[in-house]
Amino acid sequence: MIDFVYAVMLGIIQGLTEFWPVSSSAHLVIAHDLFKFDFVDNLTFDVALHVGTLVALLLYFRRDLVSYIGAFFRSFAKWNLKDDFDQRMAWYIIVASIPAGIGGFLLESWADTILRSLWLVVSLLVSVGVLFMIIERNSSKEKSIEQLGWKTAILIGFAQVLALFPGVSRSGITTITGMSQGLKRSAAARFSFLLSIPVIFGAGVKKLAGAYREGLSNHDWLVMLTGAATAAFVGYLAIRVLLRFFERHSFNVFAYYRFLLGVGVVIYLLVW
Repeated sequence: MIDFVYAVMLGIIQGLTEFWPVSSSAHLVIAHDLFKFDFVDNLTFDVALHVGTLVALLLYFRRDLVSYIGAFFRSFAKWNLKDDFDQRMAWYIIVASIPAGIGGFLLESWADTILRSLWLVVSLLVSVGVLFMIIERNSSKEKSIEQLGWKTAILIGFAQVLALFPGVSRSGITTITGMSQGLKRSAAARFSFLLSIPVIFGAGVKKLAGAYREGLSNHDWLVMLTGAATAAFVGYLAIRVLLRFFERHSFNVFAYYRFLLGVGVVIYLLVW
């Protein structure tokens, strides 16, 4: 029973922190270290949780994705990126996903060991929080998502590579990169969420295929499904809330949260 309670708890953490710019991977690393409850490989379970948030993304952006997929195939018959926004978005997402795919392949072994250090997590929570405040203060935040260009899309794609480091936050680093190029918060966040879909899908398929080959028990699969379903439900709500929040509010509240969390982790490391 405790396995399922733990899975629901981590599913809630993942669903909230995958989209809120506070780093889901940092929270999961902290939770695993704090509770030290390993019923299945931590990384495999974390990927299952990410698949849950992928489901949330697919549900929330289902109409947009249908339009972009149709536009992608339409572009082969009639290439019209200049006037067709859906075609541009489809190709922006594809091209901007390439850096993270390459980065994930090259850094996979590090992700399993070095990158899960709590001291590294703390340093990134704080330093990226400072970056949030700098960009929030100095960016114009005037452009809509329809004004997204190739330069900005590719820069956001490279920024997504940094999300491999727990403590950075995929949604956070990609959103502030978009903001630094003049995008409105909600527009930058929207592209950030869409851009995460191919990366989460690729990582999820690869890791879960490996788990299947390793022959996990039916119990382990059921526990992972419980966590993923919880992450999907909470994540869907988190997307709705965050996109509305960014229409009127700044990134600073998330920076302050990251600072507090960093202090809390340092105290935990020094005392325990």
